[in-house]
Order: sequence, then structure tokens, then C-alpha cells
Amino acid sequence: MSIDLHMHSCCSDGTCTPGKLVRLAAKLKLSAIALTDHDTTEGFERAVTAGRECGIEVIPGVELSTHWKGKDVHLLGYLFDADEPDFVKGLKWIQDGRETRNEEIAVKLRGLGYDIAIEEVLENAGGGMVGRPHFARVLQARGIVSSLEEAFTTLLGADKPAYVSRRSLGVAEAIAMIHGAGGLAVVAHPFTLGYLPLELHREVGLMHDAGLDGLEVIYPKHSRQFRKQLRRLVKEFNLVATGGSDYHGNNRPGTSLAGGKNMVPDEVLVDLRKRWKAQLQ
Repeated sequence: MSIDLHMHSCCSDGTCTPGKLVRLAAKLKLSAIALTDHDTTEGFERAVTAGRECGIEVIPGVELSTHWKGKDVHLLGYLFDADEPDFVKGLKWIQDGRETRNEEIAVKLRGLGYDIAIEEVLENAGGGMVGRPHFARVLQARGIVSSLEEAFTTLLGADKPAYVSRRSLGVAEAIAMIHGAGGLAVVAHPFTLGYLPLELHREVGLMHDAGLDGLEVIYPKHSRQFRKQLRRLVKEFNLVATGGSDYHGNNRPGTSLAGGKNMVPDEVLVDLRKRWKAQLQ
């Protein structure tokens, strides 16, 4: 039986409600999931409620925006107390930065001749955490671009005319924030870091020294060879291996929750809990 420890709802940049995600997971016979919305835990309680109704375990999760030596690093947090005061404060700091960034993106788009109001983007997000995908959807709806991909390749991607860098924590700060709430910190989709094998070994070792708990090994875009490399690092640095689909609903057409060729075995959650319990002792 499979689990899925990486997915996004409409509370950040996915298109499904937390409840719909849980029901989809139930339909696929997943046994457990983690809702890992970007920089927010807003949908967690709704997912837990739906999980009780569907017989699926929902564990606390989040995906934090962080930086490491000039690179954007996405850090997954698991099994934390979402109400821990410093954790709440840290999320608020990141969220406030997102709001400022969104306003600056809107200003840049208007400067390029595209009359996109921030209110229109907020409405598109439906009350969830607003990010570049919501701008992309508005641009597509207006006919300014033909696809979400085009929105990023021409306007919103890094180094493009409407790009604005985000406010983020350093990896070590984010790890400390997650640990302070009693949770575990895992690097999401390590392939996106773009490191060569020796570089990845070095940087994972340094992140381990900063308190890193794990690496996301099972991921749709990770080749079999890369997964083997990650498993060697997990073993060498005494980390945990996690996995998930990074499902975003219709924002990433053609994708699905974990299972099949991208199955994440139940043992992954067992190992994650072992690490968590050991840390609490």
C-alpha cells in the first residue's frame, strides 16, 4: 500500500480543496498522506477531518521556502506542532513576505503594460496562499499567454521581466524552526538543486551538520540512478528517506498522487516516526 507525503491544496498553489485531496487519496487506496502546502498549514484541520471520514491518516506537513548558498531550497516539515508560537511567528514572517512580493509582481506587470490588479489575483486564489501560479492563471484567462508554462517562461520565471525574488529563511533557520515545533526537516525534490554528485554529497553533509533529518528520495522526476545516489547519502549521513507526488491538481496537468510506478511504501512513514520519536527523547 502506498502513502503520499508531498501534495498541495488550494490553500497554496494546488487546485483541490484539502477535503478533495483526501477523498482522491482514499479512491486511490492510499493509507496516509501529508498536506504540504507552501508556507501555510491552513488546510491541515480540514484534511484531518476528511481523513477521519475516509479512513486515511493525515500527518502534519508544510513546505517552506528557504535559501542555501544562493539557491532556492524547498524544505518539507513533518510531525510538528503547528500551534507552537515561534513556528507560527516564522510562518507569518514568510507569509508577509509573500504578500509584499505579490504586490511587487503586480506593479511590474502593470509596468509592462498588463493591467493585472492584485485583487483579481487574490480572487483567483480563492482565499489561499497567493503565488506566481495564480498570476499565471490570470494571465492565461486574459489571453496574455496561452498556457501557465508560457507565463513562467516569458514573464514570471527567474530573471524574467515580472520576476521578484521571495523572502525566505536560511536552511539552518528553517530547520531550527521546524525542530523547535517538534518536527522533522527534509529537503524536497533534491534534483532541483542542480548539484553534481560530489557537490550534492558535500552540501547534504553540510545541511546534515545544520540538523537536516532527511531527503525526499521517491519523487516523479527522480531517475532510478538519482534515487540510488540519494539512498547512499541517506545511509551515509543517517537521514530518513521520504517520498511523494508533489501533486498540484490542474496546475500540473497529467500528474497524480503517489502510487503505481511512484509508490511510496508505508515503511517510509514508519521510519519517519522512528526518527521523530528518537528526536523527542
